Amino acid sequence: MDSITHIALGACVGEAFFGKGFGKKAMLWGALAQSVPDIDFLGFLWLSTDENLLAHRGFTHSILFGFLISIVLALVAEKIHRPRNIRFSKWVIFFAVEILFHLILDGFNNYGVGWFEPFSHLRISFNAIYVADPLFSIWSGIAMVMLFRLHSFHPRRRFWWRFGVFIPMLYLGLCIVNKTVIDKEVKRDLHQQHISYTRYFTTPAPFTNLLWYVVAGNDSGYHVGFRSVFDRQPQIQFSYFPRNDSLLKPVANQEALQHLIRFSQQFYTAELWGDTLVFNDLRFGQIMGWQDPKGRFVFHYLLNHSDDNTLVVQRGRFRGWNRKVIERFFRRIGGEEE
Repeated sequence: MDSITHIALGACVGEAFFGKGFGKKAMLWGALAQSVPDIDFLGFLWLSTDENLLAHRGFTHSILFGFLISIVLALVAEKIHRPRNIRFSKWVIFFAVEILFHLILDGFNNYGVGWFEPFSHLRISFNAIYVADPLFSIWSGIAMVMLFRLHSFHPRRRFWWRFGVFIPMLYLGLCIVNKTVIDKEVKRDLHQQHISYTRYFTTPAPFTNLLWYVVAGNDSGYHVGFRSVFDRQPQIQFSYFPRNDSLLKPVANQEALQHLIRFSQQFYTAELWGDTLVFNDLRFGQIMGWQDPKGRFVFHYLLNHSDDNTLVVQRGRFRGWNRKVIERFFRRIGGEEE
């Protein structure tokens, strides 16, 4: 999830854990704890773009790191608040819960989380909620503001931390239900269209859990489409993108390419844009793909122009968006197709 969501949810969990009297201090500790795994963003200072892609949500999002940092934070907090009668073990449990919340929530996005680093490079991604979904985040944000406004012993504090924790969890449950329904419909549609595949995923379109981006294929290429929970048409209009591995042969030994392939979990294609060799990671969707089925992919890495690869994950996400595009986006969410 985005950093603001982690901060707000961490603050609400802190209030829930410690309760009356210590709530606001616990909120600050909770916000800090939920932010700690994202210190890996500093990797851009010394890592290349392809190395940073693997480092982000890697070791600092692992169970091992969570265990170790929980003890470190507990030692610091226990020392700072030593006059208070808070057991060291309670501090450890508190920070472990906060860190675990962060790791689990990030696992529901499509980037992938290295829960088992450094022992395994397996990335966990349930693809159930967009990384910045306002209908998930807003409730914790409202609750955090209200909790900071109320005095430490106000009787409504209990209501607000519950508001900030339980409503997002209910919304996440709705996302999982929608994904289950979409997966069932998509797999049935792939079978009816006689589309064979060895790899497959669905993931939400930006800011919603009602419109879903679909990718299915194999080492030859991938079928890409969109499906709304409100679609009335029985079949998805897929676009096919060949993987074009042959284009990558001249750079097959480059370390950057190997990192990109590993990062993409094999969901990639290669293209030539003039004299520029491009690596697309399909997991992050297309630029207005719901409107332009052959649109470029958001994640496109320029293999022979490495200096132009900053912000590669979200590059072009909202390129070309305007009022008409947004209106068309909402119509597509509602089930309207071209």
